[in-house]
Amino acid sequence: MPDALMPQDHAEAVALFRATVIGSLGCREMNRGELRAEFRELSHQRFRPPRSAVTRTFGVSTLERWYYAHRAGGLEALRPKLRSDRGFAKTLTKEQRALLADIRRHYPHASVPVILRTLVADGRLQEGSVSPATLRRYYRAEGLDRVTLLQAVKDGRARRRWSAAKPGDLWHADVCHGRSLKIDGRVVPLRIHAILDDASRTIIAIRACSNEREVEMLSLTVESVRLHGKPGVLYLDNGSTYSGDALATACGRLGIKLLHAKPYDPEARGKMERFWRTLREGCLDFMGEMTSLHDVQVRLLAFVDQHYHCGPHGGLMGRTPAEVYREREAKSVTEEQLDEALTVRGRRRVRRDGTVSIGGVDWELAHSYLAGRTVDVARSFVDPRKTPWVEHEGQRLPLSPVDPTANGKRKRPHRAPRGIDAVDFKPADALLDKSVGRPPKGGR
Repeated sequence: MPDALMPQDHAEAVALFRATVIGSLGCREMNRGELRAEFRELSHQRFRPPRSAVTRTFGVSTLERWYYAHRAGGLEALRPKLRSDRGFAKTLTKEQRALLADIRRHYPHASVPVILRTLVADGRLQEGSVSPATLRRYYRAEGLDRVTLLQAVKDGRARRRWSAAKPGDLWHADVCHGRSLKIDGRVVPLRIHAILDDASRTIIAIRACSNEREVEMLSLTVESVRLHGKPGVLYLDNGSTYSGDALATACGRLGIKLLHAKPYDPEARGKMERFWRTLREGCLDFMGEMTSLHDVQVRLLAFVDQHYHCGPHGGLMGRTPAEVYREREAKSVTEEQLDEALTVRGRRRVRRDGTVSIGGVDWELAHSYLAGRTVDVARSFVDPRKTPWVEHEGQRLPLSPVDPTANGKRKRPHRAPRGIDAVDFKPADALLDKSVGRPPKGGR
C-alpha cells in the first residue's frame, strides 16, 4: 500500500492525464468557432501519457471527445473502456512480431504503410493480415512509435489580460521563498504557500512552512475547500510541488480541474506574482529576525486581513478583494466527499494471527475468518489520526492497533459442551444402526 495519494489504477491515471490535456479549455468563455481552433492548436502539442517513455500528439476528434465527455460525466467519463476483443495483431506469429519490431528499430523513419507494403511484396507477410492502424497500436504498446522531428510553431499571438468570470471559478496556488529563520540555533528555510482567487484577488489561504513538498500544498488545498467550497479550476505552475499524483488525484476525484501554466512563462501567472511583490513590500521585508514559523504566520494573516483584503485594487476597478469575494456562489464539499477524495487503497495479506501491516504499523482485525486471505485496505489522508480499515464484500471492517498485553488477558472461546449437555450428533452410530437394520433414534 503506497504512503502517498496516487491514482487507484492505470485507468484513473489515464483519466487524470486526459483531464490535464483538455483542462486549459474549460476555464475560458469562447465564441463560436474558437473552441474548434483551440482543438486544432492543441493537437500540435506533444504530451507524455502514463506508462509511456515517449511523447505523442492527439487528433482534434480525440480532444473533442475527451472535452465533451468530461463536461458531461466528469473524471469517470474519461476512464478508458476495455474492448471486447482485447489484443491486436492476433494473426501475427511471434517471429513476425519480432520482425516488425526490428524493422522499426533499424528504420525509425519508415512509415507504417511502407513497412507493410515492403513485407507483403517480399512474401514475409500475407496481404491484409494486419492493418496500418493495428500495427501503429502495436508499435505504441512496444514504445516504437515514430518521433516527430519538426516542432510545432510557437504561438505568436499577443498576450491579453484575462480573468475568471466570477469568484470561486479559478484559484491560483504558488510558493514564495522568504528569509531563512533561526530556530534553536538552526537555520530553517521559510516557504510561504498561498492560494489566491482569480476574480476577486482574495487570498483563500496562506501558510508559513519550512518546506515546499506536495503534501503541504495538498493539506492547504483541503483546508481551503473545507472552508470556502471547491473551485472550478486550480491553476498551478510546473514545479514538483504541484505536478505529483496526490494533488492531481484528489482534485480529479473532487471534480476540480487542474491546470498547469506553460514552463518558463511567469507572465502567465501575473496575478500570483503581483501578490508576492505586494507581500514582500508590505510585510516580508520588514519582519526582521523571526524565531518561529508561528511568528511569521500571525504576521502574514494580519497583513492579509487588515491591509490586503480591505485595500482598493486597481485590477478590480477600485473595489476591495473582500467586496468582490462576497459575491461568490460557494460549491460546498461534504466531509464524506473529502474523505473519499483523499483515501488511498491497497492490497494486504492478513496474517494467521489476524494482523495486517499498514505503513509500518501492525493493525488487528476482529474478523478471524479473513486470516490468511488477501484483502483491500484503505486509509484517509484527511485526518492522519484516523485508523485504516478493511473493505470486504461491500462491508467496511474496522481495524484496531495491536495490543499483545490485552490479547493475553482475553478469555479463550468456550469449548463444545460434553456429557449430558452435549448435542446428540454421532455420525458413526447412525451408519451402524442403518447397516444392522435398527430403527432410527429420532423416529420417523
